[in-house]
Amino acid sequence: MFPNPFRKKAPVRAVLALYDDPDRLLNAAALAKEHGFQGLDAYTPYPVHGLSEALGIRKSWIPYVTLVMGLSGAALGLTFEIWTQAFDWPINVGGKPMISLPAFIPVTFECGVLLGGTMTLAALLIACGLPDLKTPILDRNLTNDRFGLYIPEYGPEWNEQRILRVLSATNPTDVKVVRV
Repeated sequence: MFPNPFRKKAPVRAVLALYDDPDRLLNAAALAKEHGFQGLDAYTPYPVHGLSEALGIRKSWIPYVTLVMGLSGAALGLTFEIWTQAFDWPINVGGKPMISLPAFIPVTFECGVLLGGTMTLAALLIACGLPDLKTPILDRNLTNDRFGLYIPEYGPEWNEQRILRVLSATNPTDVKVVRV
């Protein structure tokens, strides 16, 4: 269900490296990926171009949910209108045809937008694991002026000293071992 396989089991410890600029964060993320660290995540105060590629994040599946649900909503809206107008409650207005597609376009469009939008929101909440009220605040400056690289504890090959050695080569402003 979740695209991220690391969401299934929460880690106990993690290493958080803080940086002052996004370029050093990008270099650190690429270096951590190069060394085979898994479950990498980054915290930034604004979007950083190229960070998804550096972390190895795959393309999202949410646009496909939007497309399928939007088309399903439009089809359901059109089916509802045709059924209501032609079969369930037929009223001949001025000799016009019972199934008049130009008259059905606004409601069809709105049904597509309504179902597509609400299902996109639901898919986003599911994909992000929200609401998650138990996650601690790692550093108060992460949403203000700092950039953070988060390396969680996964697998028996996780070695805190090795991670600290690799990250020290990227000159972080601060490195913390956090418990989550």
